[in-house]
Amino acid sequence: MYKEYLTVKDIIGPLMFVEDVEGITYGELVQVKLNNGDVRYGTVIEVEERLALVQVFEGTRGISPENAKVKFLRKGLEIGVSPDIVGRIFNGSGHLIDGRPNIIPKKRLNIHGHPMNPYARDYPNEFIQTGISAIDGLNPLVRGQKLPIFSGSGLPHSRLAAQIARQSKVLKTGEKFAVVFAAMGITFDEANFFISDFKRTGAIERAVMFINLANDPSIERITVPRMALTVAEYLAYELDMHVLVIMVDMTNYCEALKEISAARKEVPSRRGYPGYLYTDLSTIYERAGRIKGKKGSITQIPILTMPEDDKTHPIPDLTGYITEGQIMLDRGLNGAEIYPPIDVLPSLSRLKDKGIGKDKTRDDHADLLNQLYSAYARGKNAKEISVVIGESALSPVDILFVNFSERFEKEYICQGEYEDRTIEDTLNIGWKLLGIIPRAELKRIRPEYIEKYYRETPI
Repeated sequence: MYKEYLTVKDIIGPLMFVEDVEGITYGELVQVKLNNGDVRYGTVIEVEERLALVQVFEGTRGISPENAKVKFLRKGLEIGVSPDIVGRIFNGSGHLIDGRPNIIPKKRLNIHGHPMNPYARDYPNEFIQTGISAIDGLNPLVRGQKLPIFSGSGLPHSRLAAQIARQSKVLKTGEKFAVVFAAMGITFDEANFFISDFKRTGAIERAVMFINLANDPSIERITVPRMALTVAEYLAYELDMHVLVIMVDMTNYCEALKEISAARKEVPSRRGYPGYLYTDLSTIYERAGRIKGKKGSITQIPILTMPEDDKTHPIPDLTGYITEGQIMLDRGLNGAEIYPPIDVLPSLSRLKDKGIGKDKTRDDHADLLNQLYSAYARGKNAKEISVVIGESALSPVDILFVNFSERFEKEYICQGEYEDRTIEDTLNIGWKLLGIIPRAELKRIRPEYIEKYYRETPI
């Protein structure tokens, strides 16, 4: 029998202080029963001698020290899993909201997972095709990688997230692929967009969705990514699936963490965020990867909106330290009606060289990638110079590079929201655009590839 405590000392926001406790552990699941029969759940987030600090998931409205009976359930927060979990939609508390029958779980797993032994990690080295040229061609996603998307308020990161979820695949035939989609603090309209888009396109058949709305308790935002990753670990390491985890919006997660830290009266760090923000984010991001001897893998695409478009803000700054690159969305491109508005120059996939080349994408991929970057950067630079001193100051070759950069944005970066390009399509578009540039200027591509793929293109 579980011991029942009537010793609630204080309630602050979503937090409840319970005194005179014994044998309580960090992360333990808690049941709070009110006099009117309502039952709520929470978790222990701090233990000090005989005092436990409990975080209540559903919030503490209506709870007072006099009407609460508290039980500590001697286990952590868990989620039930089975192969039938694919295709289902959950809320931020882990309850099904798709109107279909409940799942009969084969096991229940603690949402905090188990630390992965660094020695057991296998190096990411296989290409994942997203169907988006700006990612596949220039910043390839590699199986087992964590590659965040840095966005801004009002930019179409939700549409991009849905497109990646629809189109992503591993190129090996017969490989089982799944998407775990975790949305935190989104509006009802955004949630409706994601759910209806997944159902209409059939993406829901290989997806597991977790939806936490902006008006749901902010405390749920802390558990959503952990529940999603626990499901991903089950699918990857027990069912041998390749799992892509998309999390949007990590800024809402961090804001919830900040709110709880303030309620705990902790000393704030940069911009009011808790000093352990880096450590907390790492417990999420480091759950991506591959394990030696396991067929499955977990690849992460966290999406965050940079407050005031500031990439030095603690959230994108710390995320960049933990993850392996970033995809940057740009307001200028979005204003020019280029979708997706990915600015490829500051974007980076640190593991791109491990996932491309012969037998992975194509033998010319690495050289083509470097040449496209170089040509686009030179064209953008020449265009900026022409704005200051006039186009007449540019050489004929510089004008060609300006034309290249403009067409590159319109034909390579820009594509339809439902346009799923193969890696062959992406590489061929790149070679077509390089045909604008004289052969002598292609200094980053080996001669044999120029001979094989280069064709001069009239402007």
